[in-house]
Amino acid sequence: MNAWSVVSWRRRRSGDVDRSTGRNSMAFSKFPSTTRRSFLKGAGMVSAAAVTGSFPIPAIAQAQEVTMISAENNGAALDALKAIAASFSKEAGVNVVINNMDHEAHKTAIRNYLVAGAPDICSWFSGNRMRAFVKRGLFDDISDLFEKEKYKDVLGATAGAVTDGGKQYGLPTGGTLWGMFYRKDVFEQHGLTVPKTAEEFMAYGDKCKAAGITPVAIGTKELWPAAGWFDQMNLRINGLDKHMALMNGEMSYLDPALTAVFDQWEAMISKGFFTENHTSFGWQEAAALLAQKKAGMMNLGAFLRSAFTAEDLPQLSYATFPVLDAKVGHYEEFSVNSIHIPATAKNKQGAREFLAYFYKPENLAAYLEPAGNVPPRSDLPPSKDPLVNVAVETMKTVQGTSQYYDRDSDPDMAQAGLVGFQEFMAKPDRRKAILTRLEGTRKRIYKI
Repeated sequence: MNAWSVVSWRRRRSGDVDRSTGRNSMAFSKFPSTTRRSFLKGAGMVSAAAVTGSFPIPAIAQAQEVTMISAENNGAALDALKAIAASFSKEAGVNVVINNMDHEAHKTAIRNYLVAGAPDICSWFSGNRMRAFVKRGLFDDISDLFEKEKYKDVLGATAGAVTDGGKQYGLPTGGTLWGMFYRKDVFEQHGLTVPKTAEEFMAYGDKCKAAGITPVAIGTKELWPAAGWFDQMNLRINGLDKHMALMNGEMSYLDPALTAVFDQWEAMISKGFFTENHTSFGWQEAAALLAQKKAGMMNLGAFLRSAFTAEDLPQLSYATFPVLDAKVGHYEEFSVNSIHIPATAKNKQGAREFLAYFYKPENLAAYLEPAGNVPPRSDLPPSKDPLVNVAVETMKTVQGTSQYYDRDSDPDMAQAGLVGFQEFMAKPDRRKAILTRLEGTRKRIYKI
């Protein structure tokens, strides 16, 4: 099974995924230039190319512009996006404006601008995070673009990540495979080996402590890294079916099946395996501890590479999360980002034209390369980044994937869970109260 053919368990069960494979036969570059020019002329898009990186959108924006709000925290990837926009602007003769926001701030801002003052294109997340806006009628149906460009042929099952009710509401821009990242030179220096089981992980942690380094770097200031640890452990102990039942509100937070997860997690916390005062650290600060050889491993996506210098980056390596129950299948966290056209966008045709250009294999590859994202299209060339190629090979062995706690669950439930998991990591003795509170939230949200 290829990397691009593995998505959420729920998408496979629902049967709304096209599993065909092949190459795109309608790439933007093959469109007749007269067709593109006539469209632009009809839309009145004759302004000069301009690409910016500021926010908010200028109050007096030209109606002919294609505007996009992105939330790219990788500088090189943002530069690549701007270069693609500039190239499209030069070729098509249309003004493309890229406004980039802080990643965390964007999570709040999008809830406002999709209702009033929406851009023509915006970045977001696929799965349930996307569907929450689809249900409110805030994302445009772009099934026509999928059909015209034959994207299902090159996306395969990954198309399911942006599908709801058989219709597509975005384009997957890249996947992030979560796992345990570490420095090869640190492992060699301290005689460490990659832990593959629960017992090996505990022994690894003890050895790190003896060597004076933190076994696991983590920063929970933004909350979500703690949820990532819960997801990995729950997948390893209870498997994908039960994990997704919890995400869907079908399973109680007081279910005995979760006891083993929190027991194992608490054992790690009590032994001091995680960064001290982790609630004061953002994920980037925690990643810096890994880069600075102050920690042995870190459970995150390959985007943590941004904390490494170009000189140290070759030392960064990936390992799957340890097996905690040999009877449980191989499931991984595979988050898929996406790009969308808001329902109230002013220039939907222009947005479609730019998305088709952006999604050309060579352009998408240039955008994904800097952050080490796993490509969603099957026709992209092998990455120059060995971490990406390792992720592609790893995905061939998995039996199913979840996306991420706050992408797979109801937004309100997700927020409560993120807070609860961070609190548990800081005060594990509050476990019963935390889980009781989360169960109350589940019953309220899902009207149980």
